[in-house]
Amino acid sequence: MAQTFYPIRYTARIIIETTSPLSIGCGDKNIMTDAPVLRDVNGYPFIPGTSLSGVIRHSLESQELGNTLMGWQDPRGGEGSRLIISDAKILNSRGEVVDGLAPRDTADAVLEAYQVLPIRQHVRIGQRGSAEQRGKFDEEVVFRGTRFCFDMELIAVEDREEADFLKIIDTIGSEAFRLGGGSRKGFGSIRVISAFYRKLDLSQESDLRLYLDNTSSLRDGREGFASYALKPVEGEATLHYEVSLQPVDFLMFGSGLGDSEADRVYVSEQQIVWDQEGVGSIQERTVSILIPSSSVKGALSHRTAYHYNKQCGIFADRLEGSDLEKEHTGQNNKAVRLLFGGEGDSQGRNKRRGCVLFTDLFMDRLDSTEDHVFNHVKIDRFTGGSVGGALFSEKAVYTNAQEIKLDIFVDKQALEQEETEQVGKAITAFESALRDLCSGMLPLGGNVNKGYGRFSGSIKRNGETL
Repeated sequence: MAQTFYPIRYTARIIIETTSPLSIGCGDKNIMTDAPVLRDVNGYPFIPGTSLSGVIRHSLESQELGNTLMGWQDPRGGEGSRLIISDAKILNSRGEVVDGLAPRDTADAVLEAYQVLPIRQHVRIGQRGSAEQRGKFDEEVVFRGTRFCFDMELIAVEDREEADFLKIIDTIGSEAFRLGGGSRKGFGSIRVISAFYRKLDLSQESDLRLYLDNTSSLRDGREGFASYALKPVEGEATLHYEVSLQPVDFLMFGSGLGDSEADRVYVSEQQIVWDQEGVGSIQERTVSILIPSSSVKGALSHRTAYHYNKQCGIFADRLEGSDLEKEHTGQNNKAVRLLFGGEGDSQGRNKRRGCVLFTDLFMDRLDSTEDHVFNHVKIDRFTGGSVGGALFSEKAVYTNAQEIKLDIFVDKQALEQEETEQVGKAITAFESALRDLCSGMLPLGGNVNKGYGRFSGSIKRNGETL
């Protein structure tokens, strides 16, 4: 049996920061939430190497390259992966990696904050504007601003694979690279804080000694590593929509909870911020306003279906029977399925991943930003008096002096296998939905029938104004 000697090692240590909340589920549930975050032995969130490996393989430019670097298997045989990826472990407030068994540091405010993570409330809205049956769920997420560290190593024979290894590092820093669940509804966006890279030739005694002296612990430094400057990914085909919005009136993106002042309040979350010296701290939820991308995605998805049906001459008063209605609404609508994906049928077949990428938006509160509590009561239409037990209040936010910027990316590579005409209609319908958003015809958030959530604004596509 022939054996292959692999003398070359390409190694890298990468630190990433979440620019939107991260959902790395453990596949279980508990009394607090339907989807808890995966935690390590110390009780802190971490990203498994298998999750990193899966996303990296999917992001490679071709299946052939994936098979070459990360192995393959079929009835004829197989080959193991030559790309080794460690788990990504969390950093404390001093920028140090927490790897291995570590005593609980109660003096570190950042680490202490991970004991109780935010829980996002979700509800699936149908084409009639109401909640669908069994469409209520929630999930635990990791704070925006969390930093993780992980190692990568490629076992190689020749120098020609160095470009492929560096391309992987560049891909991790690209806009389309997302980690964890909910990557198509605003979660999992990251940026690369630092990348250190080194090529080692184990046939050389000095490189072999350096390779053996470096430990597997992420807490230890890497001797002889140099900083790597990321480059733009060549051939990355995306449509970038920059949507600038100005709120007209009150905003109400509900948290599903209340506080001491109101029964219903808008959603807000803590986040981690880092100064120029690399020291992290917790920013309290009252400092910023959160616009969840799931709210934006849901509204745009329904309005895209409307505009696509309008192009095709399909109108609500002509849909005779529930089967026809289901065929042209929700994930069964062709434009929605192409752009936003679908969960498939009850058997899990015909699933499709969405190609529209959103990112949760955290806005800093201005001096002019105000909270306002509205008191409501349900009136009996017969007596004109109030209905017992129907008094409630809600807290909305008023911030019409603030400009909101949404960055939306459409992965054109995911649409290459589809019919050109159908893709063109879907993109046109999506852009029409964005125009409705900027003209106030498509409000966002809750209580839109009370006048909340209207915007005015403009749209740019790849830098050009639509």
